[in-house]
Amino acid sequence: MRISTSQIYTQGSDAIARAQSELFANQQRIAAGQRMLNPSDDPVASAEVVVVGQSRARVERFASNISTANENLAVGDSTLGDVNSLLIDSRTLAINGGSGTLSAADRAGLATELDGLLQQLVGLANSRGADGGYLFSGYAVNTQTFTLASGAYAYNGDQGTRSIAVADGRELQVSIDGESLFNAVRTGNGTFAATPDPANGGTGTLDGGSVVDAAQLDGHRYRLQFAVAAGTTTYDVVDVTTATTVSGANVFTPGAAITVAGMQVTIKGNPAAGDQFTMEPSPRKSVFATVQDLIATLRAPAATAADRTKLVNGLGTALQNLTQAQEAILTARAGQGARMRELDSLSTGNDARLLQYESTLSRLQDLDYNKALSDFARQQLALEAAQKSFMQVSGLSLFNYI
Repeated sequence: MRISTSQIYTQGSDAIARAQSELFANQQRIAAGQRMLNPSDDPVASAEVVVVGQSRARVERFASNISTANENLAVGDSTLGDVNSLLIDSRTLAINGGSGTLSAADRAGLATELDGLLQQLVGLANSRGADGGYLFSGYAVNTQTFTLASGAYAYNGDQGTRSIAVADGRELQVSIDGESLFNAVRTGNGTFAATPDPANGGTGTLDGGSVVDAAQLDGHRYRLQFAVAAGTTTYDVVDVTTATTVSGANVFTPGAAITVAGMQVTIKGNPAAGDQFTMEPSPRKSVFATVQDLIATLRAPAATAADRTKLVNGLGTALQNLTQAQEAILTARAGQGARMRELDSLSTGNDARLLQYESTLSRLQDLDYNKALSDFARQQLALEAAQKSFMQVSGLSLFNYI
């Protein structure tokens, strides 16, 4: 077979070019530390790299969201802890205010101290998060949560709860609205509230009451109306909701339990004729209003027996309501803690998945340096051989033999 001089040059130069190309490509892989420089190098592995990379990016986004959620929950939990401490201090002052040894000036001093606690409480309710938004304003993060209007603290936010995506199909709540936390607190014992009429003139003091038969609770409002005749004190039980008298002329014994529709209360002392006590499903009340009422109770005069009775009843009501406020805060903190534990679990799982993704990407992309360097040396030797052989072949001529 005859081979022309042009074929010799063409084939030789092509062989050298291929060897150079292979050597250059391998040198680029070594410099980049990657097995694939272009998807065409390994189409199947390249497609898998794209899928794994997308999965890793999604997990990294969730990890970032988890970090943000943890920050929000941690700030909220710390704030609620401070709120709980203030409520404990308020309860302590209320208990101290019931001491019979205190003078009016002493109780006024306690009221002043309580006023300071109230301002701190409002300040905590208006706390801001790490992002500068108000913690308890719902979605209205740029609106101050509570402001004083006409002597009462008004809620300015909404009842939305902010959530963050922390896993596929999982939106985690990271906020609590201030309306449900501070404004809509159950009063009394949490099921019903027993309260004396502010106009009472006797010395009847009321305990917090208890539920003795939940099956009989009907959600109605009841009133105990007292009468005194011939030295005997009696009371009527009136269903205010239906405007009917349930029972009448019941003989009153101080300290004896009175049971109405599954609710039981005890009244000590001697109610005066016309005195009234109400039993109704626990209304909801602002914790700020509870503290304000407590301050007013401590500042009220207690010169007469009737005044001292109002003091005792007012302090008892405040203590019950503060207890309910504490329970609301503790319930909220328990929820925060549960969500933070869930985030810890999700974070641990994400870390494990990220390690797995990194391992998979390393297997698909990372270069085997031992093999690459061995190939480089072999390709370099092949190129040198191709160049030398081309020089020798291209130098052949009949003139060398004449």
